[in-house]
Amino acid sequence: MTPGPARLTEGDLDDALWRLLSVSDRDDPAAFAAEHDRAIEALDAATEPRWVAWRHALAARRALVDGDREAAAAGVSAARDALGRCLPGAQTALTLAYLAAVEVAADHVDAAMVLAIDAGLLAETAAADGPSRALHQAHLWLSLALGALDLEELAVAQALQGSRVADQLPGVADRWRLLQLCAQQHAELAQTLHRRGQVEPTRELAGAAVDLAEAARALDWEAEPADQDLLDVVQAWAMAGCGEVEDALGPMRRAHKRVHRDGGTWLRGYADLVLARLLSRLARTRSGGGHDAEATDLLVDAAGAFAATGDRRRYRQCLLELGQGTAAMGRPAEALHWLEAYRADTGRAHARGRELWAEMFVRRSRLREAERQTAHLRRVALEDPLTGLGNRRSAERRLGGMRVGAEPVSLAVVDIDRFKAVNDDTSHSHGDEVLRRVAELLREHSRSGDEVYRWAGDEFLVVLPTATEAQALAAVDRLRAAVAGAHWGDLQLPEPVTVSIGVATAPAAVEDEPLGWRSLFDTADLHLFTAKRGGRNRVRAHGGRGGDDAP
Repeated sequence: MTPGPARLTEGDLDDALWRLLSVSDRDDPAAFAAEHDRAIEALDAATEPRWVAWRHALAARRALVDGDREAAAAGVSAARDALGRCLPGAQTALTLAYLAAVEVAADHVDAAMVLAIDAGLLAETAAADGPSRALHQAHLWLSLALGALDLEELAVAQALQGSRVADQLPGVADRWRLLQLCAQQHAELAQTLHRRGQVEPTRELAGAAVDLAEAARALDWEAEPADQDLLDVVQAWAMAGCGEVEDALGPMRRAHKRVHRDGGTWLRGYADLVLARLLSRLARTRSGGGHDAEATDLLVDAAGAFAATGDRRRYRQCLLELGQGTAAMGRPAEALHWLEAYRADTGRAHARGRELWAEMFVRRSRLREAERQTAHLRRVALEDPLTGLGNRRSAERRLGGMRVGAEPVSLAVVDIDRFKAVNDDTSHSHGDEVLRRVAELLREHSRSGDEVYRWAGDEFLVVLPTATEAQALAAVDRLRAAVAGAHWGDLQLPEPVTVSIGVATAPAAVEDEPLGWRSLFDTADLHLFTAKRGGRNRVRAHGGRGGDDAP
């Protein structure tokens, strides 16, 4: 008996996901089904929301492969529910983009566009976290989904963003795939502009497609034969877009022959479509034509391939071009047949809907950018750029909103001992590093719920909500000890860094008016002065209470 494939453990899920994504966008549903079978046990066992979302998303894709549209819709819905429990980021953007592509394949245009918008916004936000494989894959799937929605300009932009991210990552295969996709999306947009009669933009885009294809070939990577064949088809198509139609015909026929010998159904249809377009252009440029009949036969074959593989967008393109081509050949009855089929599958309202979605995509992206800039300005206004802590303005806003005296609250004013000597004896860059490390130590060793701010210079403020004086003294003495016990040798300072701390507590008021925060701060600052006079590296509060490390 032949043993079955080894089952995956949960630790293998990431590798399995990349393999599943790799075969998802190829013309090989059997390969996807095989990878999905290998991963299903581990996916079913995973309980994290991210993997629950992927389990349902991949199940939806599998359902489409199996022709079960109801199961596919249920999978998309369950995946979106699971994503509601996931943190925003590149991984979530990738899952949404993949779901958008699944919905396009199911011909759910509106649902796909909503998912694409959400994925695009998340991908923009995630870019601030730096390049990652998840981010460039999110752009790849967004480009595929938007291209399938006839939003070709947006598809080109997403492919280019994905390529820029991939350039910053070590994976040569990923860079090759994004360059191939960029070349394809540029060639397809060039075709659209050619159809509109926009000659110069067509040539510019086609020229860019040729350059991108050559850049992919220059990489030290041997792609799968089907991927290489697709690149050959795209490059020949782009050459035609540059006006080199006759020069492109030979390479295109050779690629077409290979594809029909070894390629899958979709790729054969794609090669048929591109060759038909090249022949149609030649028919218009040569006296007497001679290629119209072959182009028509190729378009019929391409339409059948796209219908079989669920590529509704290119199926509709074939119908439209068949109608236009047969009309130009003086066969009105046949042209009417193809145009009626095209009309039954799409229409002006459908096209207008896509225009509105494209406008919404751009507007939402601009709105998110404005929100991000506003958030940045707010952060600049309220955050200390050196330490990342809230600044004095942020602290005063927080204190101004507190009901001091309504419940116990303590403030601790923290000052770095002999900080001026650090700047004078070493350098200001050393002083900045001391400030950063002290800030991190205060943040790391504070109680959960306590808040640390940089007040001014080398002075910090710690807000301890609900802390009694005894609780505050214990908490801030841990902060003092953490700074004193830290390793400072790498900075070559004249002496170890220590801090002095003054603490003030406002008990819950019973009859008196609540104490203002400024009075509480001034009291803590006075106790800080006492700690300094007492020898530094110590904590002081009301009545001289506190702790120290002084001998």
